[in-house]
Amino acid sequence: MSDVILTLNAGSTSLKFSLFAVGPDGVDPTPFADGEADGLGDAPHLKIKAVNGGIDTALKSGDYESVLARVLSWIESHDSGMTLIGAGHRIVHGGPEFAAPVRLNKSITRKLAALNPLAPLHQPHNLVPVRVLSASHPHLPQVACFDTGFHATNAPLTTRYAIPREMHDAGIRRYGFHGLSYEYIASTLPEYLGDKADGRVVVAHLGGGASMCAIHKGRSVASSMGFSAIDGLVMATRSGAIDPGVLLYLMSERSMDEAALSDLLYRRSGLLGVSGISDDMRTLLASAAPEAREAVELFIYRIGRELGSLVAALGGLDALIFTGGIGEHAAPVRAGVCEGANWLGIRLDAAANETDGPRISGANSAVPVFVIPTNEDLMIARHTLRVLRPDAEGRAK
Repeated sequence: MSDVILTLNAGSTSLKFSLFAVGPDGVDPTPFADGEADGLGDAPHLKIKAVNGGIDTALKSGDYESVLARVLSWIESHDSGMTLIGAGHRIVHGGPEFAAPVRLNKSITRKLAALNPLAPLHQPHNLVPVRVLSASHPHLPQVACFDTGFHATNAPLTTRYAIPREMHDAGIRRYGFHGLSYEYIASTLPEYLGDKADGRVVVAHLGGGASMCAIHKGRSVASSMGFSAIDGLVMATRSGAIDPGVLLYLMSERSMDEAALSDLLYRRSGLLGVSGISDDMRTLLASAAPEAREAVELFIYRIGRELGSLVAALGGLDALIFTGGIGEHAAPVRAGVCEGANWLGIRLDAAANETDGPRISGANSAVPVFVIPTNEDLMIARHTLRVLRPDAEGRAK
């Protein structure tokens, strides 16, 4: 018999999940299985991959209820005799009230639903599995882990916009996102940086959603994202930072309403909008089209601009880290960023970069550069275990 924790990351048409075995106190949760269901609402497809083999199946109905029922049935019938002790959820936005992971109840779930306008593409979907499990397994403890939580250590001045004070007090401020990823990377820094782990580090989480974070002594100092997950870097289909005057112009001159602007900023911009070809970095890097090249170059340029800003916020730089799908696998992007950062004394080891590191800076580099795979699911499992068993000695690495 073994206790397990289920971690869940829900999107609009997909649900990613992992299972972690819980060992003795002081031992990290151990990955046991993971899976993904996509095509929800249309032609659902479910894959569960376990240590000793996996299943790959189509579902008759395309909703979260069916997927979770199938996953829970698999857990309950598995030969190892697993006992599910809790579920941990990635919740994108905790708002001004929630920073630390929290055990969910009806009241807290309602408060998190009230934050839907702050993350309209993520928050409503994050909460669907919470409600499904509450209905089907009302006694199963559930824990919310927030992508904004890691940035709660930002100084008050860092989070403020130059708007009327009552608006700031009402919650219109910088939050930052991808916190679970940054928190995991911060936990691994001693392994890679040794005595520089508490130094001034910039982490670039580059994927379909992209952001950067300045970290000092393992704590977030500043982030490229702000009030929403649109801000900052160019992303797959999101615009990143844009002059608010552009939006005022589109409202007045093109009669674009809130729905049209939301569609523009979240779904039709970014790499897709610039290239007109694809939102997938792999496709763009393989393309000879000048529009694809421009999209990639803009992506790299904006990373370089943000790197300078975050180095200023830190007062220097002791290490640069790449993570996320693009950060971990797109060598040309990393090369472009490092070339643009020569002014910081960064020197790339081209051969190491082509093999994805982990260290991709040369011996003559004033700043070490690493590629570190992120693991948000493990971070969720750790947090869930601590909330459910606060006396446990298990701690993040």
